Amino acid sequence: MILVGKYVYDMNINHNFETITEGKVYKSGVIPPDELESYIKEYHIKSVVDLRFPGTGDDVNNPEIPAELTAEKEAIEKIKGVNYFNNGSDQVPKPENLKTFFRIMDNPANYPVLIHCYHGVGRAEMYSAIYRIEYENYTNEEARNNVRTLVKWSSFDDGKPKGEFLKGYKSRKELEEGK
Repeated sequence: MILVGKYVYDMNINHNFETITEGKVYKSGVIPPDELESYIKEYHIKSVVDLRFPGTGDDVNNPEIPAELTAEKEAIEKIKGVNYFNNGSDQVPKPENLKTFFRIMDNPANYPVLIHCYHGVGRAEMYSAIYRIEYENYTNEEARNNVRTLVKWSSFDDGKPKGEFLKGYKSRKELEEGK
């Protein structure tokens, strides 16, 4: 019963907000525009990376509505000193999404950063794992294990597209070194 209560709180009240690295990177699901400013101020967030894009036709995993994206962007634009980046991504990132993500994350002026998708449990966790591999020297397995809410039956498990992507992910450093 406690787990159910925590799930309801995280999903519906806390918007799956989670600290990835204190003072640097946070992840969440959609935070309503009227609540964004309080999160941004409390965590001193300077940049929001929105991984949603409209028109997916997927009402379960990606129920993006263009008006919601616009409302968020407009709410953030009213907060002085905060950047909004839309990097609409599939559940498994494409190279162009990673390139955009790295351009954002390579700039120290963008920190602290909030990474979010619709629910905060798929794409936001994927990009949080990639952040940990690229910027905090986590191994692929450490990063993958840190995003899994459940030990089994997770979309990051062996044989699942997200799990297999993270297992086979090559960091920029590895690619430079020819590994």
